[in-house]
Amino acid sequence: MKNVILLFADDMRYGMLDNPEIHTPNLCKLAAGGTKFTNAHIPGGTSGAVCMPSRAMLHTGRLLEGLKQAGRSIPKDHVLLGETLRQNGYETHGIGKWHNGTDSYTRSFSSGAEIFFGGMEDHWNVPANNYDPTGRYSQTMMKSTNAYFNNNTATYRCDHISPGKHSSEIFADASIDFLKNHSEDDKAFFLYTSFMAPHDPRTMPLEFLKMYNIDDITLPENYMPMHPFDFGVSTIRDEVLAPYPREKIEIKRHLMEYYAMVSHLDACIGKILDSINENGLAENTMIIFASDNGLAIGSHGLMGKQNLYEHSIRVPLVINGPDIPQNTVSDSPVFIADLFPTILDILNIATPKTCTTKSFSNNITGGSAPRDVLHFRYKNSVAAVKKDNYKLIKYMIPDGIRMSLFNLKKDPFETKDLINNPKYKTLIEALLIEIENDWQELETS
Repeated sequence: MKNVILLFADDMRYGMLDNPEIHTPNLCKLAAGGTKFTNAHIPGGTSGAVCMPSRAMLHTGRLLEGLKQAGRSIPKDHVLLGETLRQNGYETHGIGKWHNGTDSYTRSFSSGAEIFFGGMEDHWNVPANNYDPTGRYSQTMMKSTNAYFNNNTATYRCDHISPGKHSSEIFADASIDFLKNHSEDDKAFFLYTSFMAPHDPRTMPLEFLKMYNIDDITLPENYMPMHPFDFGVSTIRDEVLAPYPREKIEIKRHLMEYYAMVSHLDACIGKILDSINENGLAENTMIIFASDNGLAIGSHGLMGKQNLYEHSIRVPLVINGPDIPQNTVSDSPVFIADLFPTILDILNIATPKTCTTKSFSNNITGGSAPRDVLHFRYKNSVAAVKKDNYKLIKYMIPDGIRMSLFNLKKDPFETKDLINNPKYKTLIEALLIEIENDWQELETS
């Protein structure tokens, strides 16, 4: 049986690999040794904390309409990826961020380390847990939330903190410790290492920040000081990380720090990849790298992921390993949640009936893609459909309905809105039918 390693980034948007402006040698090497998917997406989110439903979709193989509580917890009858592998003889080991409740973690993993139950935290003081076979994770610690200005405290579910050690290094070292205890003759394993980077607060060892000069940072082609209209996200935490209007120098600073976090993450992943080789595991191990969502950082005048533009719903995806074509690029449209049935197909394990996504395992070796249209939602206020290089976004806002249409082949940065061009009237009507046929109220939080 093949080993499976899934390395999962937090808030890493598409376009970070093979980008001359960003230093990612290890991830680029991983991609060159396997297949890179340039058209991988998340379907949006049912919560402002988009990573929570995104991770629930990854681990259940279900899309937005199949989630409960926006993925905050996962019902026992929704079979999990780790749970399935565990039932089929795999040792399953979970490291790092888990945003979907303790019960689902316990069902997924037979062992683990440095487990963070939450969405975001100080990278240098991660409230982490050792693996608890009972699944209770009942230990807590107190922390002052703003010691300079008040006496407020919060309770964190954790049994230890490693002060002064960055989250990416904590999770990478725990992964290496796990790999050191395995050889090619041991029981097959599933290692899930879920990072907190490059999610803000964007802090990292200074050496990585020094790799970049703010004067050399290029603003994205879709940079805007403000989004053209308010669609209900302007006061969300992500959006107030930079003042309105978005000044060019401020966005450059954010991008510089973001790239430095990505480079630090790349270096930590490089150490994991070295450990795979050093322990003789490479020939029988499938390695997957992906992210839970993208991020705007100044694109379209936005900062966060609470929108349906490409910079926020499109993510990196690399698959490397035995029988995976090398130095190959696929532009087939897929969802990250499609990894659930795809991994099981590659391993010749039956997919649980509760999984509703589509395997793209045949596409990896040159077969047809399982999807020709992609539907997206942000809560019950924004919907989108992507088909034949066109994307229609529909906003349901207090002022009424607004729509945008983009030709992604000619306009990949979504800067030329075609919605008022009479030439596209028939296309718009067809895409609106796609949205309406897919529409249903989502359970949000």
